[in-house]
Amino acid sequence: MQSKISLTLVALLMQMFFVNQTFAGTKEEKLAEKVKTGVAKLGTGPEAKIKVKLKDKTKIEGYITESNENQFLVMNSKTGQTIPVTYSSVKQVKGNNLSRGVIFTIGVLAFLVILFVLVGNAS
Repeated sequence: MQSKISLTLVALLMQMFFVNQTFAGTKEEKLAEKVKTGVAKLGTGPEAKIKVKLKDKTKIEGYITESNENQFLVMNSKTGQTIPVTYSSVKQVKGNNLSRGVIFTIGVLAFLVILFVLVGNAS
């Protein structure tokens, strides 16, 4: 009886291990999904600045003009050329975009500092 339980537990553990490996995806797929999520967070337009290094060592710098399920478009600010980039071809990406919440917070903090300085000088 105990051997059947032990064998069942071993079989279940092995099944969990192999199922986990199947759903985890490859390292490249995980990176592509992470890039896709990051590009979506940056948004599009001139304020969605991005620096991309591709697996073939090409470097692209500009801003995101469009994104979809398979790729995103980067407008080179210097040349005006739009370059399509597939998520799977990206090796490294750096984005720069302040969200509205961050901009609002900075504005409120700046207002409070100015108010504090004015009230402190009035006393």
